Amino acid sequence: MRSASHRSLFPVPVRTAIAALSFAAAIATPMFANAETMLYVANVGGSNEQLYRQKIIPAFEKAHNVKVVYVAGNSSDTLAKLQAQKGHQQINVVVMDDGPMYQAMQMNLCAKLDDAPIMKDVYPLAKIGSSAVGVGMVATGIGYNEEAFKKAGLPPPDSWKVLEDARIKGKLGVPSMTNTYGLHTLVMLARLSSGGEKNIDPGFTAMTKQVAPNVLSWAPTPGEMDGQMQSGDVILTPYGSGRAVALQNTGFPLKCIYPKEGAVALQVAACAVTENAQPKLSQEFVQYLLTPEVQMLQAQNIGLGPVNKTVKRTPEVAARVPYELDQVSKLTAVDWSTINQHRTEWTERWNRMVER
Repeated sequence: MRSASHRSLFPVPVRTAIAALSFAAAIATPMFANAETMLYVANVGGSNEQLYRQKIIPAFEKAHNVKVVYVAGNSSDTLAKLQAQKGHQQINVVVMDDGPMYQAMQMNLCAKLDDAPIMKDVYPLAKIGSSAVGVGMVATGIGYNEEAFKKAGLPPPDSWKVLEDARIKGKLGVPSMTNTYGLHTLVMLARLSSGGEKNIDPGFTAMTKQVAPNVLSWAPTPGEMDGQMQSGDVILTPYGSGRAVALQNTGFPLKCIYPKEGAVALQVAACAVTENAQPKLSQEFVQYLLTPEVQMLQAQNIGLGPVNKTVKRTPEVAARVPYELDQVSKLTAVDWSTINQHRTEWTERWNRMVER
C-alpha cells in the first residue's frame, strides 16, 4: 500500500490532474472495449435494401457480433466511390452488377477470395474471377403493366422492338445509361440493326430516333422506375427479372417477358474490398451471401436466381427467376471486355445525345 509520504511527492494541483486523467481513462476504456465493430456493405437500394436490412443482415450481425451498415447506391456509383477512396477504403464489401464488378477487378479494388468450403457448392459460371463471385443471376427483359395493356387494347409485347412502338408514346420508361438495364437495352437495339458491342452506332441511332420520342422518363435508378410503374405514368420499360419479382410481390400486375431476340444475362456479384479495415469479416460476409438460406431469400424476395447448386427449387420460385444451368444457358451474354473499354465514352455520348 502506498504511504502518505509517497503521495505528498506530488503537489495538490498535480494530484488533482492525475486523478482527473485516471477517471477519464477509467470511463473511456470500457467504452472503447465495447465499441461496435462496423462492416460497411454497398449494394443497390429499393427492394434489395429492404430485404438485406430486414432478413439478411440481422442474422449475420448476431452470429459475428458486428454492426452492418448498408450503403445504398447503383453499381456505377459504388464503383466511383471505390475509386475515390482507393488507399483509404471506407466500404468493406461491395455487391454490384457484373459489368462494374469486372471493372473493379481490373482496377485491383477487390481482394482475392478465400478458398472457403462453400465455394465448392457454387456453379462454375458464378466464379467470375479469383477476387469476385456471383451471388445471384437475373435477366434483363421487358416489363409491362398487364392491366394497362389490356385496357388500351395493346397486344402483349414479345420483342425489343416494342420500345419503338408509337402506341406507347408518353408511357415508356427507359433506364439511364448508368444503370445496367439501360446499357443492355442499348446493346440489344444495336444488335437488332446489325451492330453490337463493337459497333454501337446503330444502337444510338435507334435510341435517339425511334425510342426517345416515346420516352416519358429516363429513370436513373430501378426504384424510381418502380414508382413510375406503380403510379401508372409508365406502362412498359426494360426490366430486370429480379426487380419484376419484387414488384410482383406487392400485388402489382407486372408481367416480365424474355424478348424473342433474347433476354440478357446479368450476374450480381460480390467482393471484399482490397485493403479494407475488416478483411476477415468481409470474406465471411461474401461467403454468407452464398449460403442456401440467403440464396433462397434472394430468390423469393428480389428474384435472384441461386448460384448455389444445393438450393432446393420450388415451382413458384423457379417459374419467376433464372434457375439452374438449363435456364441460365438460354440467356444472351454481352461482351463486357469491349463494353468496359468504351463505357465512359458511351455514357458521355448518351448524356449528350439521348437524355437531352
